[in-house]
Amino acid sequence: MPKEFIRRYLPDRDHVKHQRHLQVFGELLHDPNLWHLNRRSVSGAFAVGLFIAFIPIPLQMVLAAAVAMLFRVNLPISIGLVWITNPLTIPPIFYFTYRLGTWMMGVPMRHQDFELSWQWMVAELAIAWKPFLLGSFVTGTVAALLGYFITRGLWRLHLVRHFRQRKAERLLRERPKE
Repeated sequence: MPKEFIRRYLPDRDHVKHQRHLQVFGELLHDPNLWHLNRRSVSGAFAVGLFIAFIPIPLQMVLAAAVAMLFRVNLPISIGLVWITNPLTIPPIFYFTYRLGTWMMGVPMRHQDFELSWQWMVAELAIAWKPFLLGSFVTGTVAALLGYFITRGLWRLHLVRHFRQRKAERLLRERPKE
């Protein structure tokens, strides 16, 4: 994965440092390892961001930033990947995680008519929280592992191709002209 391609889509370092909800981290945001683009940092950021994206908690971005700082992986990528679960994708993703959890626990799925009320939400969550959290944890873990290893593999593939291309170009230059 070329660094230039990734840099094109990353926000500016100063822009991220001045986000008000990340100010709780203070000087920790100035660690240069949080901004490096290398195979370890980017693949680790994919693992962190994808795992946190599937955990159903508020303030996922802050948690992703904290975990990225803990593991010293790329901060903007970790935070950006959390947005895989956004207001449009949350219903199908969390429905899938709930179904996965019920399947893993061997409990039947509950089919209830949706009602937009706090009482309905509390009553349903009291029943469905175990399979929902299990499915979320398993989905997050699988996504994190896949993201980590696929990113490392693609990065390595890019490097191998790049070195082969450089070697071929060097051999063409060194070849005696007839």
